Amino acid sequence: MFETTLFFSKLAASLIMVNPVRGKIKKMRENKGDEATDDFIYHFVEEWSQKRLKDTGCNIFVHGLENIPDRNVLFVSNHQSNLDFLLLLAELKRPVGFIAKIELEKIPLLRDWMRLINCIFIDRDDMRQQVQVILEGIKMLKEGKNLIVFPEGTRSQDGKMMDFKAGSFKLATKSKAPIVPLTINGTNSALEGNNNRLRKCDIHLYVHKPVYIEDLTKEQLASLHEYVREIVAKPLEDKNE
Repeated sequence: MFETTLFFSKLAASLIMVNPVRGKIKKMRENKGDEATDDFIYHFVEEWSQKRLKDTGCNIFVHGLENIPDRNVLFVSNHQSNLDFLLLLAELKRPVGFIAKIELEKIPLLRDWMRLINCIFIDRDDMRQQVQVILEGIKMLKEGKNLIVFPEGTRSQDGKMMDFKAGSFKLATKSKAPIVPLTINGTNSALEGNNNRLRKCDIHLYVHKPVYIEDLTKEQLASLHEYVREIVAKPLEDKNE
């Protein structure tokens, strides 16, 4: 229990300590422009995430990072834990924004940093708002930004993957951005699967080969959510065999 309290205390304290940096970012955007500012934000958030991930004491293993193409993509991942955000920000080695649940927008400081990295907040109870989020996400992908979506819609409570919702894949089919499937294995054991008590364990992130929309058949496009889910599920199934 002590390790859990210490981790979340350090997490909260670090958000307070880095808050003044947002003022620096505003001035930097005015003086140095968007490109230099966005690059600073990316490296700052990546380093912060790496430190917070290190605070968990978990061993991190990343497989297939070379599979990410040299262009913007839509990352599609399973969702095991709140630690997933730290893992992906720390280990994907490129700027990414998330489509995140609207509840996170209510958390002071955290929401401000999430906006800075181009996160979009989605209300799972408001269908009209969900449509607007998808349209905004398509626009961002067309502009060359990277996005991460968790098509299960919420965290898995037992670590087992749920069905992927088809709607989120419009982000790829409408923007023509490649899909890079991601498999996270271990973050559930590190936190939620241990009664929300932090536990040191091995965490694996698998980066799969990209799926290019233009290369898919009509049948594959019609069941794209199931096709990608099979890719994401493979490392989890292999582990259980």
